[in-house]
Amino acid sequence: MTVDPAVLTELGHLRSRLPELSGSVLATTDGMVVAHDAHGIEPDSLAALAAAHLALARRFAHAVNHGDLRESVVECEGGYITSYTAGPNCLLTLVTSGNANLAMVHLEARRAVRRLVRILVLEVPAAARPEIPAQAGPSTPLARRTPMATLQSSMRGL
Repeated sequence: MTVDPAVLTELGHLRSRLPELSGSVLATTDGMVVAHDAHGIEPDSLAALAAAHLALARRFAHAVNHGDLRESVVECEGGYITSYTAGPNCLLTLVTSGNANLAMVHLEARRAVRRLVRILVLEVPAAARPEIPAQAGPSTPLARRTPMATLQSSMRGL
C-alpha cells in the first residue's frame, strides 16, 4: 500500500511538536496500518489493539447514551496511550511517556486529525452520505418476536 507523503509528513510534524511522543499509528477501524511513525513499537500490533479498544470504547459511549466516540485515553504507569477517531474509518493512536502534558497531546492530536482527515479525503459532505433506511418491522421486544416465544409454555421445556 502506498502512503501519501503528506500523511507521513503530518505524523513527523506531530512528533516534532510533542517531544514525549514515542510513536504514532494511523490505522483503519479494523486494525490495518495506514501509516506510522513508531520506532521501537510494533505498528501492526498497536493498530490491531487500538481497533479493538475503539470498538469497546464505542460500546461504552453508546451504553450511556453519550453519542459517538471521539477519543479515548489509557493512562498507564509509564505513560499514555491516546486514540482519536479520524473520520468514519480511521483512528490515530499516540503513545507518550508519563511526563507528557496530556492537554498538549490532545490539542496537537486533534489538530493533526483534522489535517489527516482532509489529506485522506475522509470527510464526506452530508449531502453525499447515503441515508440509513428506517428499520421496518415490529417494535416489540425481540423475545416476543422469536419463534420460541410463540410456542405454548408447556412445549418450551421439551
